[in-house]
Amino acid sequence: MVFFYPKASTPGCTQQACALRDIAGDIGDTQIIGVSPDKSASQKKFAEKNSLRYPLLADVDHQLAEAFGVWKMKQLYGRSYMGIERSAFLLDADGTVLHAWYKISPKDTPLKLLEALRS
Repeated sequence: MVFFYPKASTPGCTQQACALRDIAGDIGDTQIIGVSPDKSASQKKFAEKNSLRYPLLADVDHQLAEAFGVWKMKQLYGRSYMGIERSAFLLDADGTVLHAWYKISPKDTPLKLLEALRS
């Protein structure tokens, strides 16, 4: 599974990352990879602080986010900017997307993954 989150160490992203950490023992050999536009140092601090044992990729130039179609125009407090649309993708061993969840909530990310793996 590859999941995209907007910013390390923010409440929603922390909730999502920790919820995925907590189900890691329930997903067999499925790998988890987190991606955000944060720099490597921020990713490392985020992983250490929250005991995340899966890779976090620093997509600073947002190439991976663009490839997955999750680099979008967003709005906050009347300000428009480009950023990550929180999304998750379940891929097979060949990289084929089996499930795509766009605009997924932090709490639904682990639930959707478990549901997809059971089906």
